Amino acid sequence: MNTRSGILAGGNWIIDHVKIIDTWPAQDTLSNILASTHGTGGSPYNILVDLARLGTPFPLAAVGLVGNDADGQIILDDCAKFKIDASALQQTDQAPTSYTDVMTVQANGRRTFFHARGANALLDSPHFDFSQTSARLFHLGYLLLLDKVDGPHPQYGTVAAEILARAQAAGLKTSIDVVSEDSDRFARIVLPALKHVDLCVMNEFEAGRVTGLHIRTDNGLDRTALKAAMQQLLAAGVREHVIVHFPEGGVALGPDGQLHEHPSVKLPDTYIKGAAGAGDAFTAGVLLGWHEGLPVKDWLRYGVCAAAANLADETCTGGMLPLAQVLELGARYGFRE
Repeated sequence: MNTRSGILAGGNWIIDHVKIIDTWPAQDTLSNILASTHGTGGSPYNILVDLARLGTPFPLAAVGLVGNDADGQIILDDCAKFKIDASALQQTDQAPTSYTDVMTVQANGRRTFFHARGANALLDSPHFDFSQTSARLFHLGYLLLLDKVDGPHPQYGTVAAEILARAQAAGLKTSIDVVSEDSDRFARIVLPALKHVDLCVMNEFEAGRVTGLHIRTDNGLDRTALKAAMQQLLAAGVREHVIVHFPEGGVALGPDGQLHEHPSVKLPDTYIKGAAGAGDAFTAGVLLGWHEGLPVKDWLRYGVCAAAANLADETCTGGMLPLAQVLELGARYGFRE
């Protein structure tokens, strides 16, 4: 660990094509596009750009698959702009760069997503070569949204588990994130990976789906179920910490049984422009604190403040600020009870 530095992040590389529309149309009717823009999407893309905007003092590197097209070039240009090493971010002619059309109703901000899996569906174990990296941490996301990586493996259970095992064998610490799909695949795909994970980051919905526990009820957050779910995830193999985030804040649980908690920033409603990418912003803050060897409470503080900064912009990364300004949001607005 002492001779290594930096974060290598791999998985979904997505371009979000955001379109502001005047109304959500009924079937077979027309809606007007009032404005359009594009932004980052996918766990490694969002997290690495967030870390760059935070001003991290260590190297950042990407691994993944994009198409040989305009969207793929946008991603490569962003990597150059933010000084992210893209030598392991490969291009393919076999599929377009993954993209999501995000339809946002101007009046209420409600969003509907149309996703094309594209090149991400072709990402597979051979694309991950850990022999050339000197990074300290390897982050993989999103599980459940990577067709071949989510696929079965005869020895490790899933290809993701095999990739993570190779990363650990090469001397890297590993972390994962998953996508919040509405399905029953969570346990089958996520649990094998946890045997080879040092840090597991999820939201309360995802943690509940993996463990089968109901963490969010009609009465709010069930703290007993939350802790029980985190204990189950640790028992499944997570080596260092399970971290769960939710609108009220974030918590971390390690093998010593100590639960660390931090409430979210108490932002005024006028500050919030969109919640896309808030989970990845939280994860970026946590990974920064973890990489730097800070106390767990600081990981969570970085995470909730980074998520707060993210809420100032409709895109997944446009609201991120340098770390000092991110932390100042907590000092300015305070934290929830």
